[in-house]
Amino acid sequence: MKTTTIVRLLIVATGVGLLEVLCRTGQLPRLVIIPPSEMFMSMIEMLGDRKILGSLGFTLAIVALSGLLSVLLGVAIGLVIHATPRLREVVEPVLSAYYAIPNFIFYPLFIVIFGLGAPSLIALAVLFAVGAMIIATIDGMDSIPPIYRRVAKAYQIGYRKELWYIRLPAAAPHLLTGMKLVIVYAFIADIAGEFLLSDRGIGHEIAFAYNNFDNASMYGLILLVIALVLLLSRVLKLVRVPGSRALEAV
Repeated sequence: MKTTTIVRLLIVATGVGLLEVLCRTGQLPRLVIIPPSEMFMSMIEMLGDRKILGSLGFTLAIVALSGLLSVLLGVAIGLVIHATPRLREVVEPVLSAYYAIPNFIFYPLFIVIFGLGAPSLIALAVLFAVGAMIIATIDGMDSIPPIYRRVAKAYQIGYRKELWYIRLPAAAPHLLTGMKLVIVYAFIADIAGEFLLSDRGIGHEIAFAYNNFDNASMYGLILLVIALVLLLSRVLKLVRVPGSRALEAV
């Protein structure tokens, strides 16, 4: 185990232990927060609740669908912007400030258009996540060595073939980074959106527990979300892009 990993675990364990002591000794009132050990036990109980599992499945399905749409739209839009210099000059400043705009301000509009439920959540998640994929696609296209394009020109292959066999494989590391960000952003947007735009999902369950002063369920669900995000982050870190074989594919 790496030293940095050990230090990170020690910091987390110290923080959790300190919070446990403060809660158990009454320094932090139970109306505000409960001990981490009780959060963990509540999370374990939640995993045996069919209603919670159904909400979890709903949330994961929304994240998966909105993530897929964000990747497809992001790559398509990014390719168009990269291939159109004048359009890029106009759009690039907007992309640079994309995440300075609070996308959640559009949720009343989504309610009017899509109503409450999955369509609004998907629209919100795509709006929040697609920017990362667009930027990653443009950066990936910019990173392609000029020699790749010269080889494609020398072999006189068409644009579609060049895009599929040369450009996309060469830009794969940037595209993969964009996909990782898309999943994270879609997860964030979906959980937040479920507080307001849905009667299902983990976000809705957290809000319901909060409104009913059910701290055990609320913190158990929050811990479940944290565990899912950490697991997802770990899985995404394991994904690697093999060395590009763009030249051999020509």
